[in-house]
Amino acid sequence: MNIDANHCSVEDALGILVGKWKPIILLHLMEKGTVRFSDLKRSIPGVTQKMLTKHLRELENEEIIDRVVYPEVPPRVEYSISEYGRTLEDLLHAMHEWGQAHTMRKQQKLQENTRTKAQAPV
Repeated sequence: MNIDANHCSVEDALGILVGKWKPIILLHLMEKGTVRFSDLKRSIPGVTQKMLTKHLRELENEEIIDRVVYPEVPPRVEYSISEYGRTLEDLLHAMHEWGQAHTMRKQQKLQENTRTKAQAPV
């Protein structure tokens, strides 16, 4: 890996992607295409309206997602992943795969520790 630690852009990328709900929002938009705000909120149990709005605005400001407001009463707002946002697809997939492998590793370590303690003489 030829990355100069003094000029690493990982921090820039994380600044955009870090947030409990941002990767989940992006995965939903990549999977479902164009989604209304209310449908997106229903798809993500546990997210508050305030937090969803905050994350969506941040992603929109970075041009990761597109937002369309229709001049209707009541207003209809739809979100979709932008072409630029699609460039994150491989990265999110790799992070998902790493997360799964890490979770399995932790579970295996926990099982090994539990077995070791159970076999230890008293």
